[in-house]
Amino acid sequence: MEVSPGQTVGNDRDVWERLRDADEQALADLFHRHSDAVYNFAFRRTSSWSSAEDIVQATFTAVWRRARAGRIDQLTLDSARPLLLVMAGHECGNVLRSSRRQAALADRIELVDQARTMPDHSATAAAKVDDQRAMSDLRRLLDRIPAKQREAVELVVWSECSIAEAARVLGVPEGTVKSRLARARARLAGLIDLGSTEGLR
Repeated sequence: MEVSPGQTVGNDRDVWERLRDADEQALADLFHRHSDAVYNFAFRRTSSWSSAEDIVQATFTAVWRRARAGRIDQLTLDSARPLLLVMAGHECGNVLRSSRRQAALADRIELVDQARTMPDHSATAAAKVDDQRAMSDLRRLLDRIPAKQREAVELVVWSECSIAEAARVLGVPEGTVKSRLARARARLAGLIDLGSTEGLR
């Protein structure tokens, strides 16, 4: 099951300013506040628990590299979460490409591991597989709408960013985000109706 998104305590701007000075504790504070949200976002994007874990690590590693290099811009929102989610979106592509390259090898290793005597975690494993399968089905549906509409859905509907926050990190007016959401909802409703109709044939 998904974990609940991390709750931000107060305002992120102070933490972000310390991060801009390459403060390690600031990075830890930011991770504590937002890693759950990044994890859930990444799982919804990839439909894979293991990939989501890799993306969390990659996202915060990228943030730290920027901080060390003095390339962290000033935070213009009260929360860093929308910005971190956009960064996680970029990391999703990198991790998915890497995952595809390693898929064949991973499958072989899994077959060897299953042949060994190991503790029975079948119930937990089955639940994770079910979660991934359900998210994969939903992901295929979402992938049928335009990328910009999909991005708006991921930020506002799934990750509970405000319209203003999404608009700021996407670099578009609030009205554009609202329009993309409305079009996405209409398109998804049509796809769901079409799927239901096809299922009756």
